[in-house]
Parts: sequence; structure tokens; C-alpha cells
Amino acid sequence: MNLHQFRFVREAVRQKFNLTEAAKALFTSQPGVSKAIIELEEELGVDIFARHGKRVRNLTEPGRIIFESIERILLEVDSLKRIGKDYAAQDQGNLTIATTHTQARYSLPLAVAEFKKRYPKVRLSILQGNPTQVAEMVRHEQADLAIATEAIAEYKDLVSLPCYQWQHIAVVPPDHPLLQSSSVSLDDLAQYPLITYDAAFAGRAKIDQAFALRHIQPDVVLEAIDADVIKTYVELGLGVGLLASVAFDPERDRNLRAVPVGHLFGNNVTRVALKQGAYLRSYVYTMVELLSPILTRKLIEQALRGEHEMYEL
Repeated sequence: MNLHQFRFVREAVRQKFNLTEAAKALFTSQPGVSKAIIELEEELGVDIFARHGKRVRNLTEPGRIIFESIERILLEVDSLKRIGKDYAAQDQGNLTIATTHTQARYSLPLAVAEFKKRYPKVRLSILQGNPTQVAEMVRHEQADLAIATEAIAEYKDLVSLPCYQWQHIAVVPPDHPLLQSSSVSLDDLAQYPLITYDAAFAGRAKIDQAFALRHIQPDVVLEAIDADVIKTYVELGLGVGLLASVAFDPERDRNLRAVPVGHLFGNNVTRVALKQGAYLRSYVYTMVELLSPILTRKLIEQALRGEHEMYEL
């Protein structure tokens, strides 16, 4: 057996058992992929894939176990390659961060600016998506780390560590009646049309849960994945915005006012996720440390080896 066979199996699964697409992704021929997989099955003595005629349909039961082993082997091979590159060039390479719009727009800039001062030769890429998408990018090695509030803690093959806590705020025009209240209630908010995040983003689940527990049906007139979009429509008078406190800047958002509502929706934790067992170049540790000083290199290494007890902020 050889690594080419392992890569063919992995890509076949990634391409939802379409061997033609797997061959295209690996710049080879479909018959070559099919032949290599059959030879591996013959050597192992079991079928990795269930077939209908000549078409691959799914993994067999032993195929699932074999696929998990193949994933681990190829991860180790990639780690070996990165170790060599790391020691050959400690201060240059590529770093890809997968994150949501709010993190990219409001939380990352200071860390990125400092990172580029320390590592000017490192090519930095930021990929945006919803929390599930950014987690999948790390799982499939399209990104080195993911930053988001939801979803990434749910993946068993990712190490998820807390970066910082935040709460929601309500944003309103300068003359809005909510500014007269010393402590805004859910009933107060329910009197107005609401503009907030899409269900997959930035603590939206906690907003929905808080209203549901009080049996209040909020009038959500607009949902967005972008805090700037929410603020734009608040400025137009469409309603009260509910967004992450980190997404409000009094200097830039001079036409709006922030009203604390953390007491209604609780704390949220933004997390950074890395692939379990992955080898990280030294500057990846630096980026994580810049995101949260609590996350030291020692703690991150222990987490990647599964040697730490998970902690929360």
C-alpha cells in the first residue's frame, strides 16, 4: 500500500464518492483512482467502498474504520512536511484564518497588524464564512485556525479554546425612547421591530431562547450576517439592532447609540479552533497568543495532544 492510494480514498470521500471529481481534484485519471482503490482493497482483504454496479455509493463498515486510519496517517505525513518547512524557514510561509465577518471586521485587525510587524514575510489570508463553514475549512486543512462563537466547539476532531467573552447590545438612533430606560427589558425590546443576526451567527440562539422562555414573540424584520448591515438599517429607521458589543465603535458609529442588553441574553464566548494533532508552525502559535494572551504556546500544545483539561473563561 502507498500514500497515493490513501489520498485517493480520502478524496473520494471528500467528493461524496464521485471518483471523476476525486480524480480532477488530484490531477489524475478516474480509471487510475479506481484501480488504486481496488488494489488497496485487495491488499487489505476487505471492501472499503460499497458499490452499485461500477459506481461507488458509500463506505462499508470496515471502510469507515479504514478511512479514519487513513485520515490520521495523512495528517501525520502533512505534519512531517510542515516540520521540515518550519525549521527551514521560521519567519516565512502561509497562514490562513477562517472566521466570520464580525471577527474579521472587529476582533482581528489589531492582532493582524501586530502579527504582520513580527512576521512581514508570512503571507496571511482570511477566509470568511458562517461558523460551520469555518470549522469545516480547518477540518479539511483549507485553513490553519478558525475563529467563531458558535459551532466550532462541537467538532470532536477540532481543539476549541476560548478567546474572550462578549455580550449583546441594542443599537438605536440618538433620540430613541430606549435610551431613557435605566435597564431595558425583553418587553421593552418587543415593542419595536428588531434587526439582528442570522440564526447561525453571533449568539442569535441566545436571543431567541431568551424571548422563548418569556413566551414573547419578537418582531424580527431583518436578519443579516454582517453587523455593519444591521447598523445601516438601524440608521434608516427600520428598527432596533441587536448585535455583538465588539461590533460597536462610538467613534465610527456616531449616528447610533449603544444600550447594554447583556443582562437579557447572557455571555457569549468566541473560540479559536485548531485541528486535533496538527503540527503548527511557530507563527501560528503567535497569532493565537495575539488573539488571547491567556492561550500560551504551552497550553495550546497540551490541548493539541489532548493533555489538558478544558477550561472556560
